[in-house]
Amino acid sequence: MRCIIKVTFPIEKSNEAMKTGKLQKTLKSIVDEIKPEAAYFTAERGQRGGIFVVDLKEPSQLPMVAEPFFLALNATVEVLPAMTLEDLMKAGPHIENAIKKYA
Repeated sequence: MRCIIKVTFPIEKSNEAMKTGKLQKTLKSIVDEIKPEAAYFTAERGQRGGIFVVDLKEPSQLPMVAEPFFLALNATVEVLPAMTLEDLMKAGPHIENAIKKYA
């Protein structure tokens, strides 16, 4: 399942890591390992962060994506399921059933 992974890094720890070059090296290592479809680095709520789009073949891959951020950078990690337009079009019958049953 395609997911958007949002990570934020605490200021103090990421400042230390930025000064020593560890932040850049660690992020490159993680990105090389998780092989996201897209990777963007940004600031969110006043903290350094990143947004990654990954396609997980099975739920057991989630720790492979999240744990490096937790362990190496003390990051907060959010996982959001995401669909392409093609995925959304395939979901049409499920949406219609939900509308019939619950709307």
